[in-house]
Amino acid sequence: MQKKGREAVARVVVGVTGTPGSMTALHRAAAEARVRGAELLAVLAWQSPGGEPGSRNGCGPAVLTQCRAAAADRLREALDAAFGGAPPRVTVEGVTVRGTPGAALVDVARDPEDLLVVGTGSRAALRRLVRPSVARYCLAHAPCPVLAVPPSPLQAELAAVRRRNRLRMPLVLREPAR
Repeated sequence: MQKKGREAVARVVVGVTGTPGSMTALHRAAAEARVRGAELLAVLAWQSPGGEPGSRNGCGPAVLTQCRAAAADRLREALDAAFGGAPPRVTVEGVTVRGTPGAALVDVARDPEDLLVVGTGSRAALRRLVRPSVARYCLAHAPCPVLAVPPSPLQAELAAVRRRNRLRMPLVLREPAR
């Protein structure tokens, strides 16, 4: 595939946070990259704790350096946890980007040839009010195809068990969902 005098490299871009939902998306993205013969680009977006540099609450350069290093460590740990030290049989590059998750992912996956993979996460009513949906943002703004990966059925089972424990309800023994 040629593009303006240089070879275009197919990429599968995936958002990574280390949560179970992002791990499901990361595994799906690795599978898509293998099938397409593409490079896997794992992106972790981070934000400074005090706001942007021009704001009154802006952080100094030392704090930003620490935040950037912490984000890189978190991404490295997430990739190690996802693949368990075993190579995913695809070229993986990790990137940390300063910004909101949706905007950072759309900015990285700017080529129409890219595939952007995002986890849909838990969308409980309270969470929707507190945190906007990254997947929804990406679907609305990405210039490339977006694959939205639903949470694992095991994740839903775990959430149900946690809810029952919080409410002190008895555990219902039945076969797990398949």
